[in-house]
Amino acid sequence: MTIKTFIDRPILSCVISVAIVLLGLISLVQLPVEQFPEIAPPTVSVSANYAGANAETVQKSVIVPIEEAINGVEDMIYMVSSASNNGSGSIQVYFRQGTDGDMAMVNVQNRLASAQGLLPGEVTRSGINVRKRQTSRIKTLALYSPDETFDRTFLSNYMKINIEPRLSRIAGVGEVDIRGADYSLRVWLDPGKMAQYRLMPSDIRKVLDEQNLESPTGTLGAESDNTFRYTLKYRGRYEDESDFEDLVIRALPDGSVLKLKDVARVELGARSYEYVGSVNGKPGTTCMISQTAGSNANEIIKAVDKEVERIRETLPKGMELVDLMSTKDFLDASINKVIRTLVEAVVLVVLVVYLFLQSFKATLIPTLSIVVSLIGTFIFLNVAGFSLNLITLFALVLVIGTVVDDAIVVVEAVQAKFDEGVESPYEATVGGMHGITAALLTTTVVFMAVFIPVSFMGGTTGTFYTQFGLTMAVAVGISLLNAMTLSPALCALIMTPHATEGRKSFSSRFHTAFEAGFGRLLGRYTAGVKWMISRRWLVALLLMVTAGSLYWLMMNTKTGLVPQEDMGSINIDVMTPPGTNLVETTKVMEDIDRRISDIPQIKIYSRTTGWGMMSGVGSSSGMFDIRLKDWSEREGEGDDIQSVIDEIYRRTSDITGARIIVFTRGMIPGYGTSNGFEIHVQDQKGGTIEDLQRITNSILADLSQRPEIARATTSFDTKYPQYLVEVDAARALRNGVQPGDVLSALSGYIGGSYASNINRFSKLYRVMVQASPEFRLDTKSLSNIFVRNSSGEMTPINQYLKLKRVYGSQSLSRFNLFSSIQINGTPASGYSSGEAIEAVREVCAANLPAGYGYEFGGMSREEASSGSSTVFIFVVCVVFIYLILCALYESLFIPWAVLLSVPFGLVGSFLFARMFGLENNIYLQIGLLMLIGLLAKTAILMTEYASERRRAGMSVAEAVVSAAKARLRPIVMTSMTMIFGMIPLAFASGVGANGNISIGVGTVGGMFVGTIALLFVVPVLFIVFQTIEERVMPKRTKE
Repeated sequence: MTIKTFIDRPILSCVISVAIVLLGLISLVQLPVEQFPEIAPPTVSVSANYAGANAETVQKSVIVPIEEAINGVEDMIYMVSSASNNGSGSIQVYFRQGTDGDMAMVNVQNRLASAQGLLPGEVTRSGINVRKRQTSRIKTLALYSPDETFDRTFLSNYMKINIEPRLSRIAGVGEVDIRGADYSLRVWLDPGKMAQYRLMPSDIRKVLDEQNLESPTGTLGAESDNTFRYTLKYRGRYEDESDFEDLVIRALPDGSVLKLKDVARVELGARSYEYVGSVNGKPGTTCMISQTAGSNANEIIKAVDKEVERIRETLPKGMELVDLMSTKDFLDASINKVIRTLVEAVVLVVLVVYLFLQSFKATLIPTLSIVVSLIGTFIFLNVAGFSLNLITLFALVLVIGTVVDDAIVVVEAVQAKFDEGVESPYEATVGGMHGITAALLTTTVVFMAVFIPVSFMGGTTGTFYTQFGLTMAVAVGISLLNAMTLSPALCALIMTPHATEGRKSFSSRFHTAFEAGFGRLLGRYTAGVKWMISRRWLVALLLMVTAGSLYWLMMNTKTGLVPQEDMGSINIDVMTPPGTNLVETTKVMEDIDRRISDIPQIKIYSRTTGWGMMSGVGSSSGMFDIRLKDWSEREGEGDDIQSVIDEIYRRTSDITGARIIVFTRGMIPGYGTSNGFEIHVQDQKGGTIEDLQRITNSILADLSQRPEIARATTSFDTKYPQYLVEVDAARALRNGVQPGDVLSALSGYIGGSYASNINRFSKLYRVMVQASPEFRLDTKSLSNIFVRNSSGEMTPINQYLKLKRVYGSQSLSRFNLFSSIQINGTPASGYSSGEAIEAVREVCAANLPAGYGYEFGGMSREEASSGSSTVFIFVVCVVFIYLILCALYESLFIPWAVLLSVPFGLVGSFLFARMFGLENNIYLQIGLLMLIGLLAKTAILMTEYASERRRAGMSVAEAVVSAAKARLRPIVMTSMTMIFGMIPLAFASGVGANGNISIGVGTVGGMFVGTIALLFVVPVLFIVFQTIEERVMPKRTKE
């Protein structure tokens, strides 16, 4: 089957294209939609709780044994852990990209089994939670009471009982994290009454164990001839406060009974009182939803939104459920923007094509090629398991100017036959295709070859390059198929020669005028080429200047991974001085609330006291979640997200009683909470935490002096007021008291303990035993707490305790088994994240003594490791093109005429990036990748023709001048279609503008400078290398 077959059978050609379009449309409907491909590393979260324990105790007794067991689990990259003073501990284990999340979780659970015997009984009794998750939120919901009908505890538990289970059942939801505490039956002990009846907290726990339990009581009449069988049913666990109040502690011979209510107050309260939440200033709570690794965020959010609508219909009066944040908002807006850009690019490209072809019929053929190629690419995306994301959509926008090339070459070849005098469209098409089939195949294969090496790249950047590159390669491959089938068939059917006599149509008159103008341009261009050929030294000089400029531009253009965009939401992390209680922190939060509530760009916000994204859990932490109005309502000056952040800072600048950090979430889901850099300073020699903090503070001081850094902070502080408790063992033993009993009493009264369970609202809640708050206000309260000695007498506990006033930390962290302190920061205005990372490296190198180190975390870790692999992959791409060209020309020298034209385009790309103040990020780089292939493909048009002319007997100079004249039109046409196709991206505004501009400006600059240089430099380079070729490699003759 030859090309002529498709010309002879136009219906077959049409059927092939229609089948591609139909399959593409079917695939498009099935494609998942997301912001970025699955690039974040799978994460497994391990969490545990040790009631009453401080951060150091949790770290030593819980975190360390678990970490030691987990470390080295298959495909693990690194792990981060934290322990806090509220008794909670968590470990995040990050795995290599591509690791199966379920398998990773199973492996972690298997490793965890070996640590169970090393953990305190209280921890194993409470349970260790292991789940796979991503570290980023995809949606935040808020439940609040606008008329204050319901309090915070009720709202939190309503969400946990009635909303969380429904959301958790949605496929792909990894975690539903609700701020606020579960219900808990609180047994508030009165230490004075307990001492009066010679009781200890352990006695109450024992009573609960013995009387509040489920028990199988068997069946009467089983295995007998009785007529009836009776199942014995014990009432099981108690469900009401009154049942617990009536628990019998002691029954005396005189008939008197001591009940729990005689020594304690029983109420249904909260498991923790360290959280105060509000929404728009009213009582409320928030719910953060994370996705599982490998799931599709957009589909999950759609399902969540549907379920939320159903939930809203059943909410009690006085309750509202609202959206605080959704990644789908930005995703939908940005993808709609890219699709609109796609349409604009197609229109501009079609206009450029018409400008050169001067025929509506001829323009229709490349236009159909665009449609078939773009829609056909969706088949590959579906089969390959790719999604419709910003990367694949950008690839389709960029490829518009390329897929049209092959069809243009076909139409041009047919038009050339018409210009030679052939009048039959069929004969013109057959003759035209005969001369260009090999060239079409060659240039397309070379262009596709650029993207083959990128598919072997790993990591986040590898996923970006792979999806972008393969999408482009497939689209160009389909355009080649179209150029071999549909385009020639349509040429033979609908193309006609331009009229030269009689009444001329508009197209013919335009053709005549255009040809006259293009003829003058061609004459000047030919003269310019001859001038350059006579001054070959100038090309050598230009090459050296270009090489030097390219190196300088690459070294001095600011770098980044992805540009930060206006995502439509803002977070504020608040941290009051160490030791501040919840009431005082709430006052500061309310002050901030009043100041920001009337900012016009804010739609809704929530306030949380007792927890912060950066500052963690504690009474001195707080956080605001702010959702801005839709982008369509924020198009004026000062409405952008950075202006809102600046306004928040301005309004809160005089609040001296708190550290306030305003930030936005990271661009790529799964890489931490904020969009700045993240480093972990490590103590690798086992020193004190105070030494580690001192070194960290010196790093922070130096970072604050660097112009690249706008802000660098840490939430870690060792100035939290604490008491060091020591037991006077000798005195205790002399009085018949075991030192362990002293600590047990202290833990039971002050720390509280998980003693039993209660069934309520179809859920299981904990029964917590603890001294009532008024009996544990300060150190004086210890004099009212008693411990029982071996004789059964009660003695004051304070006589066995030594308290020393010390300072410690609210939480402790470890990174890869070493104690660490996390630093978060953001680059200064005008500087990129890459420059900030380089500044961090320099500061750490200058400040870290032996035995201390640092590692990047989150997005910074990926960005810091991607630089070397990017350079390597570009080198591999160039080598790949060289090898293919060597095979094509059967020469080691001619390919250099093509390759040495590429640096001019790269210089143009970097030059335009600097002019527009852009950074060298992954968007610019994928544009550069395409530029290498496109410039090489364009240069081949000239060198291929020149080689043919040389083989036909022309001199080298004559051959190259002839090639320059013949190929000027297709080269200019190719470049203009690409440049005009990129103009909508280069001048983008609104949602996702920064990414659009990065990819558009770089491509336009590279094509503009690269094409001008290529037109004048390649002819000279061809002469030089063809001459070397003929001198070094003698011509072989067939015998």
